[in-house]
Amino acid sequence: MPVPRSTWPPSTKALPGKPVFVAYPAAFDFPFVYWYLTRYAGDNPFGFSVIDIKTYAMAVLRRPYRTCGKASMPPDWFDPMPHTHVALDDALEQGALFCNMLRANLDAARG
Repeated sequence: MPVPRSTWPPSTKALPGKPVFVAYPAAFDFPFVYWYLTRYAGDNPFGFSVIDIKTYAMAVLRRPYRTCGKASMPPDWFDPMPHTHVALDDALEQGALFCNMLRANLDAARG
């Protein structure tokens, strides 16, 4: 069901900063979200600002891309959350994963 134009994304425009779309895999999720927002909300607040979680893992772990799937990521990057393939659950799970990856990367940079 389409999001009413009056509720989203204008409500997000009041937030500070510019949004960045983060997904696993971004190549699968972003094209659909871009199309959906453009078609039904009339605006895509992300532009083309996208981060792929697996690619970010490759950079943080300093390993080849094909060796950076979820099974090879450190366990402490994962919060105990349901993996249901329900869009909202998946988004929350991926958001928590990405936040944990950011924290690990910043902690490593600080030494």
